[in-house]
Amino acid sequence: MSNLVLAIDQGTTSSRAIVFDAQRRVVGLGQQEFPQHFPASGWVEHDPEQIWQSVVATCKAALAQAKCEARDIAAIGITNQRETVAVWDKHTGQPIHNAIVWQDRRTAPLCARLRKQGLEPIFSRKTGLLLDPYFSGTKLAWMLDRVKGARKRAERGDLLAGTIDSFLIWRLTGGKVHATDATNASRTLLYNIRTNEWDAELLRILRIPASILPDVKDCAADFGVTDNDLFGAGIPILGVAGDQQAATIGQACFAPGMMKSTYGTGCFALLNTGEDLVRSKNRLLSTIAYRLEGRTTYALEGSIFVAGAAVQWLRDGIKVIGKAEHSGELADRADESQSVYLVPAFVGLGAPHWDAEARGAIFGLTRNSGPAEFARAALESVAFQTRDLLDAMRKDWKANSSSTVLRVDGGMVASDWTMQRLADILDAPVDRPTILETTALGAAWLAGARAGVWPQMEAFASSWSLERRFQPEMEPGLRATKLKGWRDAVRRTLSQN
Repeated sequence: MSNLVLAIDQGTTSSRAIVFDAQRRVVGLGQQEFPQHFPASGWVEHDPEQIWQSVVATCKAALAQAKCEARDIAAIGITNQRETVAVWDKHTGQPIHNAIVWQDRRTAPLCARLRKQGLEPIFSRKTGLLLDPYFSGTKLAWMLDRVKGARKRAERGDLLAGTIDSFLIWRLTGGKVHATDATNASRTLLYNIRTNEWDAELLRILRIPASILPDVKDCAADFGVTDNDLFGAGIPILGVAGDQQAATIGQACFAPGMMKSTYGTGCFALLNTGEDLVRSKNRLLSTIAYRLEGRTTYALEGSIFVAGAAVQWLRDGIKVIGKAEHSGELADRADESQSVYLVPAFVGLGAPHWDAEARGAIFGLTRNSGPAEFARAALESVAFQTRDLLDAMRKDWKANSSSTVLRVDGGMVASDWTMQRLADILDAPVDRPTILETTALGAAWLAGARAGVWPQMEAFASSWSLERRFQPEMEPGLRATKLKGWRDAVRRTLSQN
């Protein structure tokens, strides 16, 4: 059997497909951006058909670049933007509405109403999540309520719903399999992470029929076989994990206390807590890190809504940089005497604040402030937000938290300036791995190990290699001053001071 594995990495702004060989080297790659839709302020949507077309195209491109055919691929692993949700017709496969993206804030009033009814503790106890528009459950309820005839069609059993992995699995298998994995299910506000099942009480509260939801499997499991007509031969789908959990796996954070942070459109830090479901007292999320062979490993998670998106804003919104990769070089030229802070609450603030109504603000501008100061403020905002998460995690997870080493991945980590500033603000080492495609690698490992052509967990973890460690160098007094300024800026930005 071939030891090649195809990873589908369906992200927020683009779809990627990567063929890995047995040494975890990239031998084929396809990538395609797709349009973002903003029908109203705070609303973000994707066309599921455009996502599907981009996934098929990138898979074909990756296979072509790897000079292989479908029959040469041992298995497919899928990783995806987690909380984005789609609803489609069970018989035709056609979506009834654009997918509502994880960044979308339209259900903030519904979340507020549920909190006012005193229901947040019920959701939090069962799902580990907070009542926030970020999660899929209220988005799904919105579609059933607002799309004409959707609720009746759902109750008749004519609709299916799920996160993007479910939609892709259904399409890839020609409508034969409606399934998801435990990590994606755990992000819906509908899944009980202790009992590992869709929760009847939560479904009743949000008026969502259980019949439209996918079967929930382990992260490494049989998710069906691709339709022969797609790629020329059927390929088994053997691994699925939400993008942040896939990155945790790809970073080999298998031991309790290990932590990774992914810097893409947003930033997501996960701390492995093993079989211990830690209930956060600092407004972090308790979530499923992965489920293998029926055993659940949990994590604490901090979610930052805007990380790389702040750099995109510099490039596309106010046009102070031409290319995203120039941001670090520009930030390095900033006037150190200026204290400019960007709080990038463009779609609200995530952990540990969870303020859906907060909006972005910039503080400390002078007549001398220019593109360099804006670039530094944008990149530092990512470091400051990560520090807020790390501080909260250290309070919740006492064991050896003071010696935390952060493993990083995502597009932003290629910038040496950004990673050094991150280490400086965290006052902790930051490790950048040799293989930066950790999200896709995590999905590939799940599939490859399940297929029996890649090493099992212990051997895979031992193959993780360090490209560079960034040690903190900032003088403690300067760090303290910067953190004080950041916290004051956040305080001024919150919708309820």
